[in-house]
Amino acid sequence: MIPKPHRASIVYYVADIARTERFYNDTLGIALTRMEGAEPYWLQGSLDQGLDIIFFEMEGSRGSSPALIFDLAEGGIDDVVAALVAHGVTIVTPVSEAPGGWSADFLDPDGFGLGLYQSGDKPRSLKG
Repeated sequence: MIPKPHRASIVYYVADIARTERFYNDTLGIALTRMEGAEPYWLQGSLDQGLDIIFFEMEGSRGSSPALIFDLAEGGIDDVVAALVAHGVTIVTPVSEAPGGWSADFLDPDGFGLGLYQSGDKPRSLKG
């Protein structure tokens, strides 16, 4: 069994990041913060129940957005992906660089896209 993620984010790929920012900030009252590290910037906000919403301006297609991303608190993304493979899980995108860290994408048994994210300050493997 892989380690239980400590929090999750829903990631959306949007056509117009400024329009998205206005809608969520002004219409829904959800404070979004501009984050640097991707072009243009990306937006991140948190809901009271500890769920983050993240927006990237990029082309998305049905099935690729929104995506549920699990945050790995302790690191070890390479180990988690290896454990998923050992359980027969389809890996869509192997561990690769992401803003501020590492990410990987995989499918659940019904073909829904899920992802992992790990901060770059954590070790990619916990095996010594």
